[in-house]
Amino acid sequence: MRILLLGEYSNVHATLAEGLRTLGHEVTVASNGDFWKNYPRDIDLSRQQGKFGGLKLLAKIYAQLPQWRGYDVVQLINPMFLELKAERIRPIYKYLRKHNKKMVLCAMGMDWYWVNECTYRKPLRYSDFNIGDKLRTDEPALREQRDWLGTAKGELNEYIASDCDQIIAGLYENYVCYKPYFKEKTHFIPLPIKMPKATSSITQPSSPITIFIGISKGRSAYKGTDIMLRAAEDVLRAHPDKMQLVKAEGIPFNEYQKLMDGSDAILDQLYSYTPSMNPLLAMSKGIICIGGGEPENYEILNEKELRPIINVQPTYESVYKELEQLILHPERIPESKQQSIEYVHRHHNYIKVAKQYEQIYSE
Repeated sequence: MRILLLGEYSNVHATLAEGLRTLGHEVTVASNGDFWKNYPRDIDLSRQQGKFGGLKLLAKIYAQLPQWRGYDVVQLINPMFLELKAERIRPIYKYLRKHNKKMVLCAMGMDWYWVNECTYRKPLRYSDFNIGDKLRTDEPALREQRDWLGTAKGELNEYIASDCDQIIAGLYENYVCYKPYFKEKTHFIPLPIKMPKATSSITQPSSPITIFIGISKGRSAYKGTDIMLRAAEDVLRAHPDKMQLVKAEGIPFNEYQKLMDGSDAILDQLYSYTPSMNPLLAMSKGIICIGGGEPENYEILNEKELRPIINVQPTYESVYKELEQLILHPERIPESKQQSIEYVHRHHNYIKVAKQYEQIYSE
């Protein structure tokens, strides 16, 4: 098949493309590299800064459009798959729909269904927008609500979701937001991870235990990183001889990986039920994830044995307690590391995931 992957989210499309190519498909990735993260792509769709950045990008895309015809599958990472206003994206989507065989929408990242469902129907016990029945009122959450609810972006999302052939969610959370609306065409496929070529043998870690945390520009409070960081710094103050803390803030993906390598555990996404791409990548290297590992995460994968993730509730106290218990009981670490590697290999191996996408494309 000829497959065009448009847009990027945390290296999903770049990794999926490798898997699909291994299976013999012709794949093109066109994206902005997910902004400053700078993930690999075949066609760079980065928007230049300045007054005319949008017009220059629009001109570049319209010049590309004749080459974006005749694909068996065009897959969009998100309804806002280009760094353009929703009003500019809609005619581009219509062109792609007209000149290609199948259109697939990924439910990944921020979109109308995620914001609307977590704000109003609240299918999750906690999320980026609610804790129980109570809505979050921090500025990043309010900004996303203003951005998606009752806007052109929200209308574009609803239009593409209704019009496309298939919808693929990479996390349990996104799946439960789309499924009630599009029961027949919404699918869950785990996120793709390329396993390391060689994983060092798991041994008892030396003291101090190394804890890694990645800090996204402008999204610290929204993702709960501020709370996780405060808890980690307080545990470090209480046990300075047993722990060291490595922080990565706003750096490209390759540098992020280098900083993360050699860590014992990663703190990531306080309000998540499931691990996303960065903690899964860490787990593939034998780094323990402290974050989202709710029962629903294992159920949707039909995983009945492995429990590698140290699940935390969305509170400072929960993070502090679980992190302190980990560094005070390092004898637990080797088994958790081994389970982390096996978990990613079992469910997220990029070839296995690519085969699942291939099956959806063929339906």
